Amino acid sequence: MKVRAMRIGRLHLFVAFAFTVMADPVSSVAYAIEAALRALEGDPASLVATMALVVAIVAVVAATYHQLIGRFPEGGGGPEAVAAAFGEGWTSLPLGALLVDFTLTVAVSCSAGAAALIAYLPSLGGARMPIALALAAAVAGGVLVGHRGRVLFALATQAFLLLAAVVLVAGAFADPVAAPAAGAAAGSPLLGATSLAAVLVAFPLGMALATGVEAPSNAIAQLPQLGDRGRRLFGRGTLWLMVAIVGGLTICFALLAVRLGVGLPDGDSTLLAELARASVGGGLAFACFQAFSALLLLAAAASSYLAGSGVLKALAGLGLDGATGLLPERLHRENRFLVAHWGVLVVFAAAAAMILAAAGREQQLVQFYAVSVFASFLAATLACARLSLAERRPGAVAANLAGAALVGLVLALNLTRLDSAIALLASLAVAVYLWRSWVAHGRPGGVARAPTGG
Repeated sequence: MKVRAMRIGRLHLFVAFAFTVMADPVSSVAYAIEAALRALEGDPASLVATMALVVAIVAVVAATYHQLIGRFPEGGGGPEAVAAAFGEGWTSLPLGALLVDFTLTVAVSCSAGAAALIAYLPSLGGARMPIALALAAAVAGGVLVGHRGRVLFALATQAFLLLAAVVLVAGAFADPVAAPAAGAAAGSPLLGATSLAAVLVAFPLGMALATGVEAPSNAIAQLPQLGDRGRRLFGRGTLWLMVAIVGGLTICFALLAVRLGVGLPDGDSTLLAELARASVGGGLAFACFQAFSALLLLAAAASSYLAGSGVLKALAGLGLDGATGLLPERLHRENRFLVAHWGVLVVFAAAAAMILAAAGREQQLVQFYAVSVFASFLAATLACARLSLAERRPGAVAANLAGAALVGLVLALNLTRLDSAIALLASLAVAVYLWRSWVAHGRPGGVARAPTGG
């Protein structure tokens, strides 16, 4: 009986951990598919193939983080691998990329949350930017009063998944709102009339779906009670469950868009909202789907607030004498709820500036998204290749180099757009600042542990 109770307790812990960690990647379904469709100029003929390629690349990236969880069961992920492979100083590159990514996640998620509300209440369309800013401020305020909201992250994720299943099942039997695209009507929506050139243009924007893949490799540091074996099991289980759920949702919603003939939404709606409306109508089910979509997006923003402020806190507390850090000391302070409040305020200020610059439109912000995090993915994949080479594992080296080539291709295609180049330059600027501060403070160790909060 005692063993059974322990197993049930372990299962409950896994469910809570997994669905809390995956709030960010699951929420990206709300805007990544639409971003790809916009790049396809509203033509759904190549949408399923585009998103299938995106999901395949996400799986390749996940394979690298599967290795990282095995190598570093105490957490740290990419930065730990980079430090082990190339030296502590190089960790500034993935750390700079992650800090920019966390800030963009807050901006995109709050703007997408506003879009979800406006899709249900179009009369709010004129207040898009104030609503997005208010949501960003409200989430920051909620984060400042403690970590109890993490339970809400898991519940929001599960509720959204349940309602998404309802929408998908109802959509399978709903009448199309428009005739299917010519290519989709001619055959399989996955293969018919797919344009390779269109896919290559669109899939880099769809790669917003990949944000958050690194989260399990860092979050396992919060499970010291499990030991290395337990953390590996939880981290890898969460990682692949996340890939399966996010990948399955993405392909199913893309197929549903083709089947129902749902194209680009108007300025006061979103693709996901139009799919839900076409599937379940405009009643209570639609209202609940939009409400929980918004809640999930805000949970992703809260998670990024905590992650970003945690990294800033760790870096601010790092120093050879234990008193001086790489960042201003106030970023290391905690309020009475044990939250690094100055770090939260810094992330909020940067995210608010992004929301203002994009007028609260999440699809404008998505143009800058995923670039920084792919720079972090590239560093992690190359680090894995070097570590595998040192261990004389040629198969792992080949797999890591193939993954690095694929990630590098995504990064190169993204950099053909000015907005992506700006995002990468911002990441590099942060990385250079961190590196210079690290050198000025005597090159202290432990920088790679920053994503775990210390």
